[in-house]
Amino acid sequence: MKGIIYQLKSVGKDKFCILSFLLPVIAAAALNLAGSIDLSSLGEYHFCVTDGGVTEEIKQWLARYGDVTVCQSGEEWLSRIREPSTNDIGVEMDGDGIRTVLAGDELEIWRQTACTLPALYQQREMTAQMNIQTLEQPDVLTGFQHLFMAVILIAAMFMGCTFNAMNIISEKEEGTALINEILPVTSLQYLMQKIFIGFVCGSLSAVVTAAVCFRLSAARAAVMLGLIVLSAFVAALAGLFAGRISEGLMTGVAFIKIVMIVFMAVPLLKYLAVAEGSVLSYVCYLIPSSAAFEGILYLTDGSLTAAGKDMAILAVHCAGWFFLCLLISRHWKKHEKRIS
Repeated sequence: MKGIIYQLKSVGKDKFCILSFLLPVIAAAALNLAGSIDLSSLGEYHFCVTDGGVTEEIKQWLARYGDVTVCQSGEEWLSRIREPSTNDIGVEMDGDGIRTVLAGDELEIWRQTACTLPALYQQREMTAQMNIQTLEQPDVLTGFQHLFMAVILIAAMFMGCTFNAMNIISEKEEGTALINEILPVTSLQYLMQKIFIGFVCGSLSAVVTAAVCFRLSAARAAVMLGLIVLSAFVAALAGLFAGRISEGLMTGVAFIKIVMIVFMAVPLLKYLAVAEGSVLSYVCYLIPSSAAFEGILYLTDGSLTAAGKDMAILAVHCAGWFFLCLLISRHWKKHEKRIS
């Protein structure tokens, strides 16, 4: 117990570990905030006309398709069209019809609209007889929000890797690792002490992140907690490996980045580019974050059974990685005693 308390004090002084804990929570809060912002106005068309330059009928007709700004002079009208930060379409009379004016730096969709608008105005009487149904415009981020949240939660789950790796590297640089080598501690006790900090901190970070990201029922929240616990345990074991094989801080940071990139890139590539049921999709399960990522997406869709399958895969990872860590730890202990 004293060893665990010492580890907690050591982590509390490490700003890198504290930042790793808070970063997924901050990112989740920012994503929730961005999802609540109405971005539909960014897709609206903006027209500008001069006062007296077009008829009231044209103004009302343009207002059906977007926002209409009335300029008091021709200079103001040209200024709004040429403004690089806007996509305003200038409209003026052209005989019985209208003519559109562009600056030339607008997006392609606004250019196509400007080219179509005069012909559309000429056919306004015909289009007025048609029944028009206006559909609700979906939120821009709706299709991607769950995907982004799953990625952030994966990062939080596997933050235990950072905690453990940085803790072991700090002990090496401070000389504490030499003291640990001569302490009467078994391989299992050493493993539990080192895994505990990364496991607890990673789990807490993921739980807080999940609470910010998702609103789950009691059953789905229980499955989510299982995914978090299993993923955090595997991440803590990965951090133990990274810390032991790192010779210094820079090497350790490089290893941590590699692990995090693999843990986050493989599930995304599997989701976006790999066909379900293919051989490659099963190979991706060799990376534990693939099962965690898939389980999170299943939970957001309400599929508890499919998420249970991913929990089983993570449980196999936990058992296999822990057994491997135990064997390697015993080997390191024997090697250190032989050297001493």
